[in-house]
Amino acid sequence: MSCWITIQDYALRSVGIGERLLPKEDFTLCQQFTLIGSGMIWNVYFGAVALLAGFFLATALALGKNADNRLLRKPAEWFIFIFRGSPLFIQFFFAYFLFLSLKQVSPVFAPFTAAWLGALVTLFFNTAAYSGEIFYGALRSVPKGDLEAADAYGFSGWKKFRKITWPTMLRLAWPAYTNEAIFLFHATTLVFFSGFPAWRQKGDALYYANYFADKTFNPFIPYPILAGYFVLLTLVIVSLYGLVNRRLNRHLPQGVRRKIRLRPNLIR
Repeated sequence: MSCWITIQDYALRSVGIGERLLPKEDFTLCQQFTLIGSGMIWNVYFGAVALLAGFFLATALALGKNADNRLLRKPAEWFIFIFRGSPLFIQFFFAYFLFLSLKQVSPVFAPFTAAWLGALVTLFFNTAAYSGEIFYGALRSVPKGDLEAADAYGFSGWKKFRKITWPTMLRLAWPAYTNEAIFLFHATTLVFFSGFPAWRQKGDALYYANYFADKTFNPFIPYPILAGYFVLLTLVIVSLYGLVNRRLNRHLPQGVRRKIRLRPNLIR
């Protein structure tokens, strides 16, 4: 079987398109690269959707935590504290058994017991909590001079927030938020170890890497391939977020612009 035929058969297998059966013997590098790359579709899905939805919830949490109203501040503080204070791995297991219990109450919760939705919701809440704390710190660091200048120009309420407070908050938070985005995509590999089952052997990248490691008794080929895919994904994220960072800082002199530095978290 040529490599091109392998790609045609397995490139989209993780989403149910192509060959249904996994190879059983005579594993080639092309098969490993193709299937692990196919599994990366799910990792990108988990990371991209959770990050996009979490961005808006994180903004709301930052505003809530910064609010003077206790009814807004305390729920935001406890939400951030709980999801930042507990390991993501434990959150996956807790969410899975919670959704299983809710499924017995109502069939509406049945889709949440699958990885494509249940694990996504867990990642969404987790990244929203971490990003919310980042945005809160940036919100507290908005220069008072900027806010006073906005008042002098007659800005107030929503207009002041949209034109002054929110853009400045994003500009200050963006380098740290970039590292959160990188770690979130790396954390998607934990879905494989969580209680959420893969549907019909259509798992993520780690699922296929583990499959080849078990079948060949040689983990030194599939796992480095997996790591290589994530290194490439990290470079894409840094590039995209760097473009946004330059956009946010376009009005500043070149020498004082905040630069993105990759600072991976050693522990979540």
